[in-house]
Amino acid sequence: MPITQAAEEDKGVSQRQLQLSKLASMSSMNRLNSSTGWKKTRSNNKDQHFTDVHGLPCIENLVCSVDETTEPITTTITGNIPSWIKGNFLRNGPGKFEIGRSSFNHWFDGMALLHQFHIEDGKVTYMSRFLNSDCYSANLEHNRIIMSEFGTVAMPDPCKNFFQRFLSRFELPKPTDNANVSFVQYKGDYYVSTETNFMHKIDPVTLETKEKVDWSKFIAVNGATAHPHVDADGTTYNMGNSYTSKGAFYNIIMVPPNKVDQKDTLEGATVVCSIPSEDKSKPSYYHSFAMSENFVVFIEQPIKMDLLKIVTSKLRGKGISEGVYWDPKRNTVFHVVNKRTGKLSLVKYSAKPLSTFHQINCYEENGFLIMDMCCSDDGQAINNYMIQNLKKSGDALDEIYNTMCRVFPRRFVLPLNMDSDIPCGQNLNTRFNSTATAIKTDKNKVFCTHEDLHGDDLHEYGGLEFPQINYSMCNSHHYRYFYGCGFRHLVGDSLIKMDLQGKQITVWKHADMYPSEPIFVPSPGAVEEDDGVILSVVITPNQDKSTFLLVLDGKTFEELGRAEVPINIPYGFHGTFQNGH
Repeated sequence: MPITQAAEEDKGVSQRQLQLSKLASMSSMNRLNSSTGWKKTRSNNKDQHFTDVHGLPCIENLVCSVDETTEPITTTITGNIPSWIKGNFLRNGPGKFEIGRSSFNHWFDGMALLHQFHIEDGKVTYMSRFLNSDCYSANLEHNRIIMSEFGTVAMPDPCKNFFQRFLSRFELPKPTDNANVSFVQYKGDYYVSTETNFMHKIDPVTLETKEKVDWSKFIAVNGATAHPHVDADGTTYNMGNSYTSKGAFYNIIMVPPNKVDQKDTLEGATVVCSIPSEDKSKPSYYHSFAMSENFVVFIEQPIKMDLLKIVTSKLRGKGISEGVYWDPKRNTVFHVVNKRTGKLSLVKYSAKPLSTFHQINCYEENGFLIMDMCCSDDGQAINNYMIQNLKKSGDALDEIYNTMCRVFPRRFVLPLNMDSDIPCGQNLNTRFNSTATAIKTDKNKVFCTHEDLHGDDLHEYGGLEFPQINYSMCNSHHYRYFYGCGFRHLVGDSLIKMDLQGKQITVWKHADMYPSEPIFVPSPGAVEEDDGVILSVVITPNQDKSTFLLVLDGKTFEELGRAEVPINIPYGFHGTFQNGH
């Protein structure tokens, strides 16, 4: 497929589900280092190489601790920032990787640092603030890591005697409130979220931490994802696990759009549907879910959580990650739930083993459910993002990258209506020009294969992750464009616009520049889907204090302007735009 390049090419889990929050955001992309805890007996691809890339530049400065900037500072504008953009571009991610003399082992364990780019009248200011979470405050008070995170085990208090330290090993892991994954909205308020049961309400103007909110105080769940979906009326849907004497359940959650009282947070939240885990003590890990106008789709992938290992991790002196593993002997199952009635479809849709962390879009059309998402054929991902790996260089860095399975956009087509007269073995996907299949294998059973939403050219850019669309216009509807990061490094190193009419890509890429998740902001009164701008924070780890906010034209993908920030900023995960109009 043709490619337009806008710049030079680069040369060279609740703590039962707990800190799996950070499986987020980068976790969809790779293979695990076999020394970090995944069950090697489950897969034989220990030495498998998916790519043969050499000469990757070192990016260790992406994981350097920084100070917060609590007062807005001015930025240097190059080009033109459209004057119609008015609001706050909010970003979340780790910003502190050491406490005293102790260090976090995993990138996703770093203390949450919240960022704000305030855009108005063609000018941009920047500020940041560490989330005032309980674990952040306690860590600073004791000047050491006292709360275990996904890849870091907190050591017993050295001030306790031997017997006290021994007994502390038998305490159950406590869920972290280090919400460093994303900004989310409920009832008009902004929260920062991970995947435990804790969120924090945030003032988007000052970035101050206002209130800690516990999901389990409102409904019987042990956490919720950092990627809720929102209906046009403001009703918000999410998913979270619960653990009972009958086993693990996946719960679809609904939060009403409006407050009854100004102090409301999650009041009125209800569980729409509970789906039992196929394996009661080893549920699947999930980072997000798909939602159309009338349905929620839960994707039960074969990334499994061994609950016994997770709850005994402190006793054994192991990280939470040691209880998570890829089981390619199991297929992926798509559970379709009517979000109005809460009823689970009687049809069991399945596909080959895959891992997915971010969905692109999902919509209904002519009796079919069209589900687009970023997928990988290998689920051994997360622990390649150990801090020590991100600081590697030369052949060692290339080796880490080449043993990671790439992620690509794919489309699955699920038939919503099953005619009992149709014989087994027939493809139920009758959509014109669709190469996806939905084969009836038995009564109420369908096996699905995907259609690639890309051409061969996307391989050159390392696949695509962090997908975004014009959400306000296109979420749960037919659409044409999506945006994402290309991954020809351990983190995003290009920005990509995909046109589904012809599967053509347009690319923004510069050497030694690492853009964040692209956020689409529509122009006021926009009618066309791509009429707006793309916002992305570009990190330059090999240039001091040269990070900038990038603004691209949504149609042409050409750079309109940038706002250079005179400080260093770590690479973050997810963000959102708070419209000031």
